[in-house]
Amino acid sequence: MFARMFAPAKAREITNSREIANPIPTMKLGDFTTDRRVLLLMAIAVVVGSLATGTAWLLLKLITLCTNLAYYGRLSLEALPIGGSPFGWYAVLVPVVGCLIIGLMARYGSEKIRGHGIPEAIEAILIGKSRISAKVAVLKPLSSAISIGTGGPFGAEGPIIMTGGAVGSLLAQLIDLSSTERKALLVAGAAAGMTAIFGTPLAAVLLSVELLLFEWKPRSFLPVVVAAAVAAAERTLILDPAPLFAYAGAMAPSLTGMLAWAIVGLGAGLGSGLLTAMVYGSEDAFEKLPIHWMWWPLLGGLVIGIGGLIDPAALGVGYDNIRHLLAGDLAFRAVLMLLVVKSIIWAVALGSGTSGGVLAPLLIFGGALGALAAPWLPQADPGFWALLGMAAMMGGTMRAPLTATLFAIELTGDQHATLPLLVACGTAYATTVLLLKRSILTEKIARRGLHITREYHTDPFDQAMVKDVMVGNVDVVPSSWTVGQAIDHFMATDRRHKSYPVVTPDRFVVGMISRADILAWLGEGGNVPRESPIIERLGPQDLLLGQPNGLVGHLADRMAEAGVGRVPIVDENSRLVGLVARKDLLKARARRLAEERDRAVHLRLRKGPKRGGEKSATTTERA
Repeated sequence: MFARMFAPAKAREITNSREIANPIPTMKLGDFTTDRRVLLLMAIAVVVGSLATGTAWLLLKLITLCTNLAYYGRLSLEALPIGGSPFGWYAVLVPVVGCLIIGLMARYGSEKIRGHGIPEAIEAILIGKSRISAKVAVLKPLSSAISIGTGGPFGAEGPIIMTGGAVGSLLAQLIDLSSTERKALLVAGAAAGMTAIFGTPLAAVLLSVELLLFEWKPRSFLPVVVAAAVAAAERTLILDPAPLFAYAGAMAPSLTGMLAWAIVGLGAGLGSGLLTAMVYGSEDAFEKLPIHWMWWPLLGGLVIGIGGLIDPAALGVGYDNIRHLLAGDLAFRAVLMLLVVKSIIWAVALGSGTSGGVLAPLLIFGGALGALAAPWLPQADPGFWALLGMAAMMGGTMRAPLTATLFAIELTGDQHATLPLLVACGTAYATTVLLLKRSILTEKIARRGLHITREYHTDPFDQAMVKDVMVGNVDVVPSSWTVGQAIDHFMATDRRHKSYPVVTPDRFVVGMISRADILAWLGEGGNVPRESPIIERLGPQDLLLGQPNGLVGHLADRMAEAGVGRVPIVDENSRLVGLVARKDLLKARARRLAEERDRAVHLRLRKGPKRGGEKSATTTERA
């Protein structure tokens, strides 16, 4: 509801006391736009965190139950290894049956349960208005439990991120919230779920910022923090509060060591590119099959079963593999076998549309690469190079280097490895960014027609003032004109704008006249006297005005809401000083592009003739 502003005295005399509505709203400028409504979101996030923690605990129990049923025929929650199954080679059929069930669930339940969960969460945020159905909230953890429990080489974090997000989304849909507020609660549920699985609240919050929120605002950040904190506190009541993979290895900083850390990061970056190509190459191969996608997981399950016969350690989540890699007690051949077999069955299974996460497998792949390279790297504690490989593989593949660094620290409790982890993750990130346009998470989304940008920066509209983009020499229509004069003006052969400000002799804006107004008058035939003042014909208007010292972003938002293409700009005395059209808004964007593109040398160590490139850049800069 807009407040009302009246034109000054002279303007009121000419406009016969017409009111000019929709004035310039006052905008309190500051670093943040968050208001007290964030307190409501934080309160709801407490409930979301608790529900997501319970869901994560339930998922872990479901995985254990499915494993015991599938490989031992027992209805038990005792943690039993897949490799100890008494079924012998018949166990190859277990993943086939499990994946067939998942294919049927996806076909007749919800197709959104296919895949590893994080792309689906991103898609729901970006194009689904952060709404996830109750069906997905139920079927996703169930399908993931069946997939992992029957030997699928996946992690539980992707499904719980999707499921935790679904919990937050469902709760938000019960309350009168905007889509951006629902997004905050969806991501809060995802962060809480990840925290409950791994006990890494800081990394979960950072993952939310780097991968899911697509913004950095207190409105969305604070609810995520609350949910992750609640999940971390409640996790200690149902799971072991110690780090999931406790490790205390380190390496003293040195130039040689730093080079070796970077080499591990480079290897992990190249490896992540290969893994991404394997997954989507597998998906492309399945796309060419002359059968319905419902049957693809069955074929993926067959590959999983065969891989399990070759190396049973490649099946399931594989947390024990991570512990062995960090302990450094796996033989070279065993590590190589684990890496080859698990990467193949993982890529094929994901490409077939089976449900499962990618994070735990990435840790195993990176850890195996680090362990294999350890004999050719400087001497370090056992498992140190495996730890760097784990974090670097995660950071490079998911394009989240800070999350990967902090995740490894929280997962192991080893703060002494911070610098090596940062170097390795940063190098892996640089490698994958330069080699691949999209990550393993965004490639699936791009194939569905949604291309996203993962580079965050300030909005150029919020860095420019209206006076920087407005046109100062404004073409106007005098308020003293008659209808006939206005018609003649618009019908002239010279090029005309679509609309003009109507101003008094003292430059007070009393309205806007447009081509549509002229056409409407002409459509009335001879019923509009050409001698009548245009002020009488325009009638009351919701006149949108701007101020030169306002932000371009604020004005652009008001123009979008009102559906207005041209806005008069007035000074503190309500006199016209300029005008902003839609094309003028692009000037702020052009300035950002110029900052990215134009290059120039501003300091010289010695005098000399300017090079051609410097001259061109300097000329562009002056322009």
